[in-house]
Order: sequence, then structure tokens, then C-alpha cells
Amino acid sequence: MNEHRSARLLVPAGVGLLLALQIVVLYVPSAPGPPAPIPHADKLVHALVFAAPVLVAGLARRWWWVLVAVACLLHAPVSEAVQQVYLPGRSGDPWDLVADLGGVAGASIGVSLWFRRPRRRRP
Repeated sequence: MNEHRSARLLVPAGVGLLLALQIVVLYVPSAPGPPAPIPHADKLVHALVFAAPVLVAGLARRWWWVLVAVACLLHAPVSEAVQQVYLPGRSGDPWDLVADLGGVAGASIGVSLWFRRPRRRRP
């Protein structure tokens, strides 16, 4: 495999790893323990695990970043429903859904603004 092909596969592999991390964060049953030191830290985690794949695909200028964003938008309510119904020790939280959707929206806005910024020409 040549270097160019290897480099081209880094972004899809990175997005795949981030989506796998999203699955782990959302679906691994939580163990009881002390509360988080930062109130509502779980909302930040939700926003980040939904924003990260969109940002990586988008900022790497991959055309399919929009598909990643749509997939994350669709996954957000499904994940909360699955947590509520099927995972012991987990619960579906409407505010987690807001954080999930906010992460996707924030990343999508960031990517869109990145694409619209003026480009500098090299001398």
C-alpha cells in the first residue's frame, strides 16, 4: 500500500474509531460510583461524542461529512430510547438528547463556516 492511499484511509479509520467510541460511551452499562466532580459533565461527553466524528470528517474536507452528521442526528434519539428501555442502570434523558443534537449541530456549523472561510493563496 503506498503512502497516499494510507493517508487517505486515515480519516475514514478515525471517523470509524470515533463512532465506535460513541457506541461504547452510549451503550456500555454504567457502574454505580461517585457523582462526577463537574455537574452535568455527562452532557459535555454526549455533545463531544456526537460532534467529534462530524468534525473529523468535515474538517478533513471529506464530502461525506454530511452523511456522518445525518447518521449522528438519527442515532441520537435511538440511543436515548435504547438506554431507557434496554439497558439496566441507564436511562434515556431528554437533556442528553439535547446535548447529542447540540454536538452535531455545533460541529456542522463549525464545518460549514470552515468551508466558507476565505482561502489564502500561496505566493
